[in-house]
Amino acid sequence: MNILVTGGAGFIGSAVVRHIIANTQDTVINVDKLTYAGNLESLTAIADSPRYHFRQVDICDRAAVDAVFAEFAPQIVMHLAAESHVDRSIDGPAAFIETNIVGTYTLLEAARQFWLSLDAEKKSAFRFHHISTDEVYGALGATGLFTEETPYSPNSPYSASKASSDHLVRAWHETYGMPTVVTNCSNNYGPYHFPEKLIPLVILNALAGKPLPIYGKGNQVRDWLFVDDHARALYKVAKEGVIGETYNIGGHNEKQNIEVVQPICALLEEMRPEKPAGVAHYRDLITHVADRPGHDVRYAIDASKIQRELGWQPEETFDSGIRKTVRWYLDNAAWWQHVLDGS
Repeated sequence: MNILVTGGAGFIGSAVVRHIIANTQDTVINVDKLTYAGNLESLTAIADSPRYHFRQVDICDRAAVDAVFAEFAPQIVMHLAAESHVDRSIDGPAAFIETNIVGTYTLLEAARQFWLSLDAEKKSAFRFHHISTDEVYGALGATGLFTEETPYSPNSPYSASKASSDHLVRAWHETYGMPTVVTNCSNNYGPYHFPEKLIPLVILNALAGKPLPIYGKGNQVRDWLFVDDHARALYKVAKEGVIGETYNIGGHNEKQNIEVVQPICALLEEMRPEKPAGVAHYRDLITHVADRPGHDVRYAIDASKIQRELGWQPEETFDSGIRKTVRWYLDNAAWWQHVLDGS
C-alpha cells in the first residue's frame, strides 16, 4: 500500500516511517513542513529506500496537498503533523490553531475529494487515521483511567486544538461518510525525541551539568509509552482498525515526573560516571521550578480496547524503555547536537 504520513519528520512520525519501511512492504510518502521539530536526520536509516518519498509541504497549503494525493494516490493517510508542545502553546497559541485545526481541516477536505474520485473497491479500502493525544480528556483525579468514552475537557491551547481536530475528523465521518479512525495516546518517549521535552531535556542537561527543571513538586502523573511501541500500534490501527472507532494507546507505565527524572539520573551514574566539573551526583542537579499555568495533574490511559480488539500491547516496560532511551542519547550525540545548535 501507499501510505501518506503527515509530520513524518517529527518524533512519533519518524518512528512510524522507520517502522513501515523496516517491517513491511508498504511505500511511505512523508509530508512535513520541517518546522523546528521536523528533522530529516531522524530518517537517515531509511532515506535511501526506494519505498520512501519525501515532500516538504505545509498541510495548510491545499494546492500542495492536492498535488501529493494526485502524485502518489495513497490508500491510507496517517495524520501526525501537529504543533505539540504545551509550553509553546501557552506562549503562542496561534500556530497551534493554524496547524492543528486549519491544517487538519485542509487535509480532510483534500482527502475527501481524493476519496470521492476513487472507484468503489478503492473507496472501501481507503483509510484516514488521525493521531491525537490523551490531553484532550483533561485531567484525572488520583484514580481512574481515560477510556474512549471519556468526555473531552481540554485545559491548554495545545489540547484544545487537538480536541478540535478530533471533532473535525469525527464530523467528516458522520457527515460525509469518510472512512476515519482516531487514536489518542499517552506521553511518548524514546530515541529522536526533540530536546525540549522532559526526558531528553533531563538527559542532555545532566550531561552538560545544567539544572534539571521539575515543575512544582514533580508529582504530576503521566502514562509513558515507548515510541516504537506506539508506532506498531498506529500501523495496526491504520490497517485493522474499525472505521469510525477511537482507540486509546497507552504504555501501562504511570509515573510521577520526579519518578521519571530520578531513574534517568541513576542510569547516567551507571553509563556515564564521568560527570561535568562540579557535579558530584546527577540527582543534585534536580531543581524545582514554578508550575506552569493549567498544568494537568494526572493522565492515565485504559488501553484495553486496542489490546482486546486488535491484539496490540506494549513490549517495553518503563525500565527497559528508559534504559534504551538513555543509551541512545549517549550513543547519538551528533543527532542532538545538530538540533541544539540549530543546524
